[in-house]
Amino acid sequence: MPAEGAMGAGSANGSAGAPIETDAVIIGAGPVGLFAVFELGLLDMKTHVIDILDKVGGQCAELYPEKPIYDIPGLPIVTGQELTDRLMTQIKPFGPTFHLGQRVDALERLGEGRFRLTTDSGTQFITKVVVVAAGGGSFTPKRPPLAGIEAYEGTSVFYSVRRIEEFRGKDVLIVGGGDSALDWVLNFSPSPTG
Repeated sequence: MPAEGAMGAGSANGSAGAPIETDAVIIGAGPVGLFAVFELGLLDMKTHVIDILDKVGGQCAELYPEKPIYDIPGLPIVTGQELTDRLMTQIKPFGPTFHLGQRVDALERLGEGRFRLTTDSGTQFITKVVVVAAGGGSFTPKRPPLAGIEAYEGTSVFYSVRRIEEFRGKDVLIVGGGDSALDWVLNFSPSPTG
């Protein structure tokens, strides 16, 4: 999913200047934040969406774009990227503006029921509605404490699987103790045949 101008939605790379006045600001461009755009759009509210990631979709698109998800109402099975794409199609008529690669650093209450948000790049927003849809928060890899590991990142050390096909036919070692590690072991395993 392109980070900028995706599916007709606007995007902006923030810079300090006059504050942006809007009906609503959504912090987080994951599935909940994208659905909030839809719900607010039904109320004819214009939205700006801020996310620290450089693309929409949150955890689903960043960590599990090709992993099957089974617990989305109305969709028996969908991948993280498919879910993101469907949500982007759903919100297209409402024309949200995305501010990607930015983190909200300050939220202050102003008079008359308004708020000012400021991002790490200095972009300021004035709004009456703030929706926090931050999910798990920003993602930073948990690097093993090995000297020089950075030299292998992106070539033989990966912290997420964005395209499973890039790993087909290769020896893969999965390190991790959470559910996600086990899920990826199962996804990389050959399917049983009848």
